[in-house]
Amino acid sequence: MKRVALVDDHALFRAGVRSELEGRVEVIGEAGTVEDAVALIAETKPDVVLLDVHMPDGGGVAVARRCPETCFLALSVSDAPEDVIAVIRAGARGYVTKTIDADRLADAIERVAEGDAVFSPRLAGFVLDAFRGAAAAAPEASDLDQLTPREQEVLRLIARGYLYKEVAFNLGISAKTVEAHVTSVLRKLQFTNRHELSRWAMEQGLD
Repeated sequence: MKRVALVDDHALFRAGVRSELEGRVEVIGEAGTVEDAVALIAETKPDVVLLDVHMPDGGGVAVARRCPETCFLALSVSDAPEDVIAVIRAGARGYVTKTIDADRLADAIERVAEGDAVFSPRLAGFVLDAFRGAAAAAPEASDLDQLTPREQEVLRLIARGYLYKEVAFNLGISAKTVEAHVTSVLRKLQFTNRHELSRWAMEQGLD
């Protein structure tokens, strides 16, 4: 039976997952913040960490980056391409959404623990596209010179999968200011939406 840690900032959700997985895996601990997750992983050395993508203090990407030897399976309500790609680039071996049932989740845990890559069906294409460099007409990396230092900071955090409010928290600015910076970056780099921008930024290694 695989030893599993749960990392999610919603205690009720963690309790639900623990209940659903009872008898299928051994849940050895829970954490609701990045710092608590890093400490838990260091102490318990779980076989797999079920990892939420968005948490107020940095999210799953921050946890995965700080625990590079750990096997992570992202479990998130989000199916946005930038979220999937960011956490996979950070080191997760799989990504499934919170609509998954208990049997399939237990199977996904077993598979990633054995070294497989596991994705909810529609998410696999995002990863393949990103790692093939499938963005069609992207600006050159040198186009970053058009951006102000603050715009570049915002772009790097967006590339890591942060929401506007998380970018605002990290930079000490308002979410509306973040939105204004993103709008400016989109105009300067000639992208039409944030998804295209995030994908390009990750391909440039800005995450």
